[in-house]
Amino acid sequence: MKIKTTLTALSLLSVVAFGASAAESINAAQASKMTDLGAISVSGITGAPSDIEQAIANKADSEGATAYKIIGVREDNGWHATAKIYK
Repeated sequence: MKIKTTLTALSLLSVVAFGASAAESINAAQASKMTDLGAISVSGITGAPSDIEQAIANKADSEGATAYKIIGVREDNGWHATAKIYK
């Protein structure tokens, strides 16, 4: 149940644009029209779901992606998240 709540929160946060990052969160329909660059992950993130979202956005941006789609989140001594990145 906790993971469902977290994924719901992340989905809601994905519509928020973070000004410091050029990479944006996208949905599956948008992703199907872009070039898949692979996957990224972040781990050991503490704080709110928005902190996870920001960490993914920053890493996607540093990898040269213009967009990302979070595909997994779990909590185990900090948050761990995986995302597909796109250009």
